[in-house]
Amino acid sequence: MNATAPGGEPEVATEDVEWRRLHKITPLLNAWKAIAAIFGVLVYQNYQFVTELWEQRDTLDWGLVGLIAAGGLLLFALLVVGYSALAWRRMRYAVGEDAVYFHRGILFRNQSYARLNRIQAVDVVRPLLGRVFGLSRLKIETAGGSGLGLAYLRDAEAERVRREVLARVQERRASRADEAPEADAPADETAAAPAGDAGRTAGPDALAADEPELPIHAVPTGWLLGSLVRSGSLIFFIVLVVALIAAAIAVGSPAPLFGTIPGLIGWVAALWSRFNAGFNFRSSVSVDGIRLRHGLLEQRTQTLPPGRVHAVQLKQPLLWRRKGWWQVTASVAGYGDVAHASDLFRGNSLLPVGSQGEALTALWLVMPDLGVPESDVRTVIDGALTGTGTDGGFYASPRAARWLDPISWRRNGLLVTERGIILRGGRLSRWVSIIPHPRTQSLAILRGPLQRALGLNSFHVAGVMGPVRLQVSHLDPAQVLAALDGAATLALRARTQESTEDWLQRMGLPLGAGTIGP
Repeated sequence: MNATAPGGEPEVATEDVEWRRLHKITPLLNAWKAIAAIFGVLVYQNYQFVTELWEQRDTLDWGLVGLIAAGGLLLFALLVVGYSALAWRRMRYAVGEDAVYFHRGILFRNQSYARLNRIQAVDVVRPLLGRVFGLSRLKIETAGGSGLGLAYLRDAEAERVRREVLARVQERRASRADEAPEADAPADETAAAPAGDAGRTAGPDALAADEPELPIHAVPTGWLLGSLVRSGSLIFFIVLVVALIAAAIAVGSPAPLFGTIPGLIGWVAALWSRFNAGFNFRSSVSVDGIRLRHGLLEQRTQTLPPGRVHAVQLKQPLLWRRKGWWQVTASVAGYGDVAHASDLFRGNSLLPVGSQGEALTALWLVMPDLGVPESDVRTVIDGALTGTGTDGGFYASPRAARWLDPISWRRNGLLVTERGIILRGGRLSRWVSIIPHPRTQSLAILRGPLQRALGLNSFHVAGVMGPVRLQVSHLDPAQVLAALDGAATLALRARTQESTEDWLQRMGLPLGAGTIGP
């Protein structure tokens, strides 16, 4: 967030901090698009002049022309280098006891900061241009904010700063937990440390230690390509292109095809983004949480502490069924909503494509207990993933719902267990959402005019923004009311969760091996 004092002047760090520099070529890497655009505008505006010169080429002194052109390019390069030098001198950052600070700006000076008690995650991103120079960008995600980006740092320095920030976050939360009585601790972990973190701190030894990891998933490139080929988006794209080509042949003009080129380019870009972001997807567990690595042109390393995952969704498109593939996404505190297809991999994807067993493993990482007797687990899972009606003990839509949802009404289902709320739906594209009770912010019963006429209700769970569906529609009102009462009671009672120590032991990792993320 931007720090501005009441008088309009930029706020400065009030604590004694050690200011550090970003890499010297940072301004160039940040501004290369603007530099290319300016150069392109200059070339375009002088195109006619260059054309006229070419027409008079037999009468020109090309040595002088070359000298003038070289001088112009040299002047442009000097201006760019001069701007970069001035900009770099104004760029500095610091990791303090209260926040992470970032200074920048030449004419308009600005200081951004991310308070430690608002930091949700710290990611290391390696764009293609940065990888050429061995540089990374540090992305700090904050609750309710746009976050803070430190670009660019050497790869090793970026990793060191990431661990340092996480250590400061942990130390601050541990000290707050020691000062406040446990009974006063809020239920939402975005404002307090998870249970079990109160006595844990991370000093210099922890920052220098290697973090052990246990590999969980590695998505083959063939599977990723296969999932895109079998996606409805690609099939519709191919059908549309064939139809446009046929229309162009029929009318004897390429106009139908050329008129849709911008839209087709956007469609191709979206498909490419999914492949580019999901390439070489790997997940593992570490002392920080769930470690995700992925990306082709832009490589990203993210760590999701289990306490930040507020809901999980398993999804199976129609054309994936023959392969038995599933996709697992999550709503994560601090990452916000998903606006584009590639954003599914900004900390929201636990598994872009995998078998049913791999999908259940990804679910188990964040929710090991569904809250049903062990003898009923298989029945509940089958009822959630592929069942219809009351399979698995779900509340299901009555027959009246077929008038509003003739295709998927038998898949609509709701189940409240001791640990969370399970929603299911989708006949063509199956989906299942699981929301742990401690993550429930509020519950609601929704009822539109057509639902009132047919005696139906919808059940809605309010949670953090993300890709997970939090509503199931067209259920029996009495069952929805019973589910709401039961879920509300269990949510109020769910003041504790799996501690970090318990999670580490379940993952088979040593205690005290490193930093615990926010």
